[in-house]
Amino acid sequence: MISLEQFQEELEHCIQNAIREDVGPGDYSSLACIPETASGTAKLLVKEQGIIAGVAFAEQIFHYVDPALQLQLFIPDGTAVVPGDVVFHVTGSSQSILKAERVVLNSMQRMSAIATKTNSYVQLIAGTGAQLLDTRKTTPGFRAPEKWAVTIGGGANHRFALYDMIMLKDNHLDFAGGIAHAIEKTKRYLQANHLDLQIIVEARNLQEVQEILDAGGVFRILLDNFDFETTRKAVALIGNQCLTESSGNINENTLRAYAECGVNYISSGALTHSVYNLDLSLKAV
Repeated sequence: MISLEQFQEELEHCIQNAIREDVGPGDYSSLACIPETASGTAKLLVKEQGIIAGVAFAEQIFHYVDPALQLQLFIPDGTAVVPGDVVFHVTGSSQSILKAERVVLNSMQRMSAIATKTNSYVQLIAGTGAQLLDTRKTTPGFRAPEKWAVTIGGGANHRFALYDMIMLKDNHLDFAGGIAHAIEKTKRYLQANHLDLQIIVEARNLQEVQEILDAGGVFRILLDNFDFETTRKAVALIGNQCLTESSGNINENTLRAYAECGVNYISSGALTHSVYNLDLSLKAV
């Protein structure tokens, strides 16, 4: 996985690009009618039930726009909220607050939606021993906050990108000439380039599970689109030889059943690609 320093750099890139995109050469609406010396306070108001996320990220956004802005925090990330809750007050330059407003709201609304969905999935598999993972099915340019939101909701992060873990999926296996060839080539590549990366290999059936086990050196086998019965057979076949992950068309109706098959992980792209923003607003106090 990427380091905390790399992750923070990704967050900073997100903020810089979002402000560039939204503000451009200037927030002319505020510049036109709000005096430069004006100051005020705004509150982050919750308008929908869910899990709040993005509070710490919002503070980074405000401080990027204007280091003099001050936040008074009432409700931290990961807290269940209901309509009417006030998450924080932000005080300082009125122009600065308005300049940051949309980026803060867009970020927190999406992050809160992801945290809320993640938390509901985590509750569904509680007590099974399976851990919920996200995927790379994220919004381009906004991956770091979205993966952060998954952890706030109680899930865990899969690989961040293509560079921090090896994941050999069906196309890799087919293009490489089969499972054995793909795994062997990968091992040689990692050794030759002095890379210490975990290897995950996707299996489409039990025969491929056995081929992966025969090749050896794999950290985790991804059981892609297996039904419940085949998943249980795969888990029994794999035993303690490596970890297991279920993925593919898993939703709130099937999640618990897959977890009860005994897999170590369940990954779901829906955590980040199928959410509706939580309704929040920033209002002058």
